[in-house]
Amino acid sequence: MGDILNNFFDMIKTSEISNYFSTMFAYPIKAVFSIIDIIIVVFLFYKGYKILKNTRAMQLIKGIIVLIVLNILSSKYVFDLYFLHSILDYFMQYGIILIAVIFQPELRKALEQVGNTNIRKWFDLEDEETITCIPEVAKAAKAMSATKTGMLVVFEKDTSLGEIAHTGVSIDSDVSAELLINIFVKDTPLHDGAVIIKNNRIEAASCILPLTDKESLDRIFGTRHRAAIGVSEVTDAVVAVVSEETGAISLAVDGRIYRDLSADQLEKELTKRLAVPKVKKNNIVKKIKGKR
Repeated sequence: MGDILNNFFDMIKTSEISNYFSTMFAYPIKAVFSIIDIIIVVFLFYKGYKILKNTRAMQLIKGIIVLIVLNILSSKYVFDLYFLHSILDYFMQYGIILIAVIFQPELRKALEQVGNTNIRKWFDLEDEETITCIPEVAKAAKAMSATKTGMLVVFEKDTSLGEIAHTGVSIDSDVSAELLINIFVKDTPLHDGAVIIKNNRIEAASCILPLTDKESLDRIFGTRHRAAIGVSEVTDAVVAVVSEETGAISLAVDGRIYRDLSADQLEKELTKRLAVPKVKKNNIVKKIKGKR
């Protein structure tokens, strides 16, 4: 890493960047490909940020960025802090291997999320799932909250939950409050586990979710809530939970859990977090037609 930074400064010093841009503007075709190059890099950084946002991997990346900035500032080209730069330069050369070993679980989860993400959705080549099933889920949550029946419903977004769905029983059914209540009734074959909702349909039930390994999590959270938080940490799924002990309704998203919601609040939060761009586009079209 230190050699890379030194080469970078040498490149600036020898005006290679200025030569690059002068060449780019001298040849229109070169300029077009250079612009495409920049757009692709920015797009990939943006998508990477969305995938890693609110994960511990993102915190790791922020730490690495801080070290890189300090390394640059301490170099002979800026403040010339010899000892600090030597330490940081040594760390940059060998620290990456150490980081890869220590944070292997976080890096693996991030790569799994990249691999599970539907590439077509990256470019908006297909419509996202509709959200008409949300009232049914909220209705079921209200009924199960009153009877203190545990519920765990996972809404798939961009990140595929196919592997998790394969751990359960395939259903492929329309979403209804009555069906959800029957699935989660205690001592029934499918009540233990999670329901996966994809494209406005119940894809599978009795699915096994990854548990969060947060040590700071409150002890009041049982396995159901830890599973909800866990799947929201490694994917962009939104999870609705009803506690079997207290009947409290919760929502897990981005590794966080929001407790003690009413059924109406749950419906509003699900609608907000699962908002579909297609709906927004249709509303815009209606407004434009209305002005004519």
